[in-house]
Amino acid sequence: MKNPTLTPELYAYMLKHNPPLDPVQRELVEVTHARLGEDATMQSAEEQGPLLAFLVRLIGARRIVEVGTFTGFSALSMAQALPADGELIACDISEEWTAYGRQAWAKAGVDDRIDLRIGPALETLRALPADPVVDLVYLDADKENYVNYWEELVPRMRPGGMIVADNTLFHGRVLDPAATGATAGIQAFNERVHADDRVEAVLLTVADGLTLARKRP
Repeated sequence: MKNPTLTPELYAYMLKHNPPLDPVQRELVEVTHARLGEDATMQSAEEQGPLLAFLVRLIGARRIVEVGTFTGFSALSMAQALPADGELIACDISEEWTAYGRQAWAKAGVDDRIDLRIGPALETLRALPADPVVDLVYLDADKENYVNYWEELVPRMRPGGMIVADNTLFHGRVLDPAATGATAGIQAFNERVHADDRVEAVLLTVADGLTLARKRP
C-alpha cells in the first residue's frame, strides 16, 4: 500500500501545489464553515473544486448535471470552467443552503450558467431529455438514492461523458458487512458501478472516496 498518512502538514502541502481557490471560492468555503457548523462537512473538500474544474476542461464539457449542491462550492468551480454558453443543472432540495451558492455564483459572474432546480432530484432527472446529451455529472447527494440516480443518469450521458461520484469510501464504513442506511447505499452503488458494462470506472482515495466513471462509446 503506497498511500501516505495524510497529516495536516501533508494536506497543506498538497493544497499548496494545487490550483488555489479564487477569492469568491475561498469566501464561500469560509462562510459555509462559519455559519453552518457541523452541516459544513457536507461541502466538497477544497481540493475537489480544482479537480472538478480540471475535468470540465479535460473532456470539453458543455452540459453538466450536479445532484446535491449544498452551498454551491462544487457548482461554482465547475461553472467557472464552462464555456460562456455552457449550462449546469444543479439539483437540490434546500432553498436555505443554496442561497449561499446563488450569492457566490452572481459574485463570480457565472449565475447565468447555472440552472438551480429545487425539488427531489429523481424527479428533476426523470424530466430531463432522454437523448444522451449530458457531458459531466457530479453526484454528491443522499447516498440511499445513489443507485437510482445512476440509473437515470447513465442513459442520458453522451459517449465519453463522465460521472463523478463523491463519498464512495464513506469514511471507511464501506467495509462493514452489517451496514445499513447511507453506508449500505454506497456499498450497493459501488457494486452497481463495478458491474456496469456501460461504463469504465475507477474508485480513487481522493477525499472521502471519489469514483470516476466514463461512458463507453
